[in-house]
Amino acid sequence: MSDLAEDHARRPRATMKHVAALAGVGIKTVSRVVNGEPNVAAATAAKVWDAVRTLDYHVDLQAGSLRRADGRTRTIGLLVGSVDNPFAGAVHRAVEDAASPRGVAVLAASMDDDPHREDLAVRTFLQRRVDGLILTTAQARPAYLETLRARGIPSVFVDRDPLAEVDQVASDNRDGAAAATAHLIRHGHRRIALLADRLDIETARMRQAGFFDALGAAGIPTALAPTVTELHTPEQARAALAELLALETPPTAVFSSQNLVTVGALHALREAGLQHQVALVGFDDLPLADLLDPGITVAAQDPQEIGRRAVELLFARLEGEDASARRIVVQTSLIPRGSGEIAAPA
Repeated sequence: MSDLAEDHARRPRATMKHVAALAGVGIKTVSRVVNGEPNVAAATAAKVWDAVRTLDYHVDLQAGSLRRADGRTRTIGLLVGSVDNPFAGAVHRAVEDAASPRGVAVLAASMDDDPHREDLAVRTFLQRRVDGLILTTAQARPAYLETLRARGIPSVFVDRDPLAEVDQVASDNRDGAAAATAHLIRHGHRRIALLADRLDIETARMRQAGFFDALGAAGIPTALAPTVTELHTPEQARAALAELLALETPPTAVFSSQNLVTVGALHALREAGLQHQVALVGFDDLPLADLLDPGITVAAQDPQEIGRRAVELLFARLEGEDASARRIVVQTSLIPRGSGEIAAPA
């Protein structure tokens, strides 16, 4: 053992009390900072993290024993919307495929678009001493951003914009939705229904905006376009479209702005026997969508590219790249398969 290693081994292990004394704050404040809790002033958090680094203090977690000499744990945290969603699964796979060759493990969690669950997941990642984060957020401006900045942990947001100066990788949701709607309009449709997710989710708002962009460009009054929002599950979408199809003047086409909403729309159309009469374009692709009758036309995102670009950006930050926040936009592509090419009734 070298003299330096022997000196480190003899050094008393730092405690939270030592960190508090060096930072000039209370023990409770140290606890809140190291556990990633909100409502700590950025300057105070920075003093605590300076003391943590000076004293080589780390929380008593099993992950703490995995720290390397350079202070890295060789782990990154990945937070996705829901493991039920194929989009999230594809992003997860892309992140793992890019991180694994670098010898970096991915710790993943889902938050089901619940801000409280999101905050808890980020706090857990911080307790595990991850080197960086790839995050999907359900919040306009997450409180934990200040903690990440104070601690110096690189983070990249995917899919949704947290309305802050942070690194982001996302699809062009508005233009993609506009292109999908315009595709239906080109096939003669004017009574086009919009089935949308919860509007507190940024991507749902952008896709709704794109839908109305296309209607406006074609001179179609919004009164001809029944809109149902706050649909977060296939069951909700199924019931909503069933009601629209039962109207005296039902829609002749549907734009479903989320893949799980598209699943519900498919059930409603098939139960009504209208899958060959009412056109459908969904935002985001579905497994086996090309094998259905008719095949499902979609505005497809590229979750693999989103995940890959997010990892590249995160590792550039970890390797010392210091630049202003970057926003990378990944284009969508319209894939015609049959359902979106059903012509409007004469």
